[in-house]
Amino acid sequence: MQPGLDLQHVDPAVRPQDDLYGHFNGIWLAEHEIPADRSADGVFHALRDASERDVHALIERSAQDAEPGTVGAKVGALFASFMDEAGIEARRRDPIAPDLAEIRTVADTTALVRTMARLQLDGSVGGFVVPYVYTDVGDPDRYAVYLHQAGLGLPDESYYREEQFAAIREQYVAHTARMLALAGWSPDEAEAQGAAQAVMALETAIASHHWSNVETRDAVKAYNPTPIDAVPAFVTGYGVREWLGELGAPLEHVPNVVVRQPSYVAAIPALLAEQPLEAWRHWLAWSLVRGTARLLDAEMVQANFDFYGTVLSGTPEVKERWKRGVALVEGAIGEAVGELYVAEHFPPEAKARMLVLVDNLVDAYRRRLEVLPWMGAQTRQRALAKLAAFTPKIGYPDRWRDYGTLEVTADDLVGNVRQASLFEARREWAKLGGPVDRLEWFMTPQTVNAYYNPGMNEIVFPAAILQPPFFDMAADDAVNYGAIGAVIGHEIGHGFDDQGSRYDGTGRLVDWWTAEDRERFDALAARLIAQFDGLRPRALAEGGVSGALTVGENIGDLGGVAVAYEAYQLSLGGQPSPVIDGLTGEQRFFLGWAQAWRAKYREAEALRLLTIDPHSPPEFRCNIVANLAEFHAAFDVQPGDGMWRDEADRVVIW
Repeated sequence: MQPGLDLQHVDPAVRPQDDLYGHFNGIWLAEHEIPADRSADGVFHALRDASERDVHALIERSAQDAEPGTVGAKVGALFASFMDEAGIEARRRDPIAPDLAEIRTVADTTALVRTMARLQLDGSVGGFVVPYVYTDVGDPDRYAVYLHQAGLGLPDESYYREEQFAAIREQYVAHTARMLALAGWSPDEAEAQGAAQAVMALETAIASHHWSNVETRDAVKAYNPTPIDAVPAFVTGYGVREWLGELGAPLEHVPNVVVRQPSYVAAIPALLAEQPLEAWRHWLAWSLVRGTARLLDAEMVQANFDFYGTVLSGTPEVKERWKRGVALVEGAIGEAVGELYVAEHFPPEAKARMLVLVDNLVDAYRRRLEVLPWMGAQTRQRALAKLAAFTPKIGYPDRWRDYGTLEVTADDLVGNVRQASLFEARREWAKLGGPVDRLEWFMTPQTVNAYYNPGMNEIVFPAAILQPPFFDMAADDAVNYGAIGAVIGHEIGHGFDDQGSRYDGTGRLVDWWTAEDRERFDALAARLIAQFDGLRPRALAEGGVSGALTVGENIGDLGGVAVAYEAYQLSLGGQPSPVIDGLTGEQRFFLGWAQAWRAKYREAEALRLLTIDPHSPPEFRCNIVANLAEFHAAFDVQPGDGMWRDEADRVVIW
């Protein structure tokens, strides 16, 4: 049995007792150069590269061999339309010229919102509010329409107000002017600059009403079911009902909408009335240009990348065209690709072994829930019921999405992307009024990731993450439990984090806790917030982690690795763990965990993620094990060691 650990990057000058992450990954962190076409690199990215190569081969084969009208033929045609460089260069900005002309003729705010709705329907713009369909968390046996704040070209509302982003704001205005000029909206330089300034002023006004990331992740605060006609109309005679109607929603099945940020939606009428119409026209034109630039000629692609790739994330070079083509196909008809991917790259025995791992993780969680010292009997009983109701989904969907009505051609990239957006919008709207589809997946099988869906109380692990170093059929169990086992535990843990714990086993948003237990849980979460708040990644000179933004993921990590450790112990059946290459099973478990978080970020990307990402930087995710007595025992960590944490300061929740 091979250990499954890549030990070549271990830094012998750093002890695991002082810095587990730096010990296992130190040489790699010091020597590895991030490829020029990305803002970060690491274990996840290596798996994504492999998935990308596999998918590329499948797509090219489909383009050559698939029968007309089949899923494979549509995949091939969409990819071919992206690779048609000569045709794309010849058309330049022609695909969006009619839309810009329509925006230019907008005579009032009613016409503006109607035009915005038309462009939202085919995915050309995001609009100032985004609708989506999801299970109604107040009644999880039905679907509801949710409304979410939008309208910004920068990553987050904080970019419009915080001093640390002042330079980015200046560059954003210059970028907007450049793009509007290239698109032909404002061909005169002074006019383009004026339009960009107007866009910035308008987006700043929009951002002033946005909820913060921390507020928005509050599941209770963001659940506001509202009669559709009670939502303030955008303009006189044109409100959410009319807007959703133009987007194709079956209004007979939309008596209510769930407004996630009510104060923001309530501010829209005043924004439309008080901000100059000309500024709104510039904003909508900019939204169109920004939303479609990646599909246009090379000059537009490069100009768009110069800001969104280089300025915001520090990435020096645009990805090769074939890589961007694969990403486009994945985003437009990813499950069609997934059907091809699974047939070649996910053996049945991998799924069978994963199901055993999941069963062991659930059993370990159950055992821990049964003895939690801070949880009372009533809440414990309901927590166990929720755990028993978990649905694991492994590898790929039991039923594939039907793309039969989607039409694509090999010579119309923008048209294809719009058709794919229309197809997806109609598929989503068709859910309303019908039974909840509990077989649906919200990630493709070729995605290197996993998720917990609170509205369906399910954990989902796509095929592509079930590969080394997360899951290795030839590896020692200790490493698999430390990597994919902890990922499984993390996703199960989301059902019991600060927000997931507000949903019961059916996916209903309901308070199933006693007040005393919730108070004790919140106190533990607050300690974890304080533990992470302000932590600065070793590669940055400024910026720090937001403990409040990352607390849910930190709870997931902390519980996930602790429960995975217990599941590994259960897998030993009472026998001592084997020693391999001088390492005990317990040590290999924690090194497998450290291996899974190997990653490196460009400075700009690291700063951006500190603002918007609910996950902590990888080094802190790895070293969260300083809270676990099991880690201290595995490596004989002593007071004075870098990873030592006094027992009174350790946080253990699940």
